[in-house]
Amino acid sequence: MTTTKTARELAETYFSAWEAGDFDTLRGLLAEDVDFVGALGTASGIEEALGGLKGLGQVLEKIDVKVRVAEGDEVITWFELCSTVAPPAPTANWMHVENGKIARIRVTFDPRGLLAGFEKKS
Repeated sequence: MTTTKTARELAETYFSAWEAGDFDTLRGLLAEDVDFVGALGTASGIEEALGGLKGLGQVLEKIDVKVRVAEGDEVITWFELCSTVAPPAPTANWMHVENGKIARIRVTFDPRGLLAGFEKKS
C-alpha cells in the first residue's frame, strides 16, 4: 500500500533534502512539469528546477524555518536562507501540490545580499 504525503509533509521533506544536498529525494518530490518562479530566476520542468536548487545549494549553509502554514494543497514556508556568501535572507516560499507532487513554487526575498556575495566570490 502506498501512502501519499500531505502538502505539509512534502514541503518539510523538500527543505530537509535541499539543505542536505539530497537531490535524488528532491527529484522524487517534484512534478515532471514543475513550474518555479523566484527572485533569482525561473525554471520550467524538473531538470531546470533541480539545476537552480543545485546552483544555490553550492552556497547554502542552512535553512532556518520560522513557520510553515499549510491549507489543503498549498504550503507557505517562511525561513531565513543562510548562505556562505551573504547575511541570512528572510524568504517566503509558496508551493502548490498536485497528484502528490510539488507542481508550482514561488519564492520571494530581497536578493541583493546574495547577488553581491556571488559577485565577490567570482
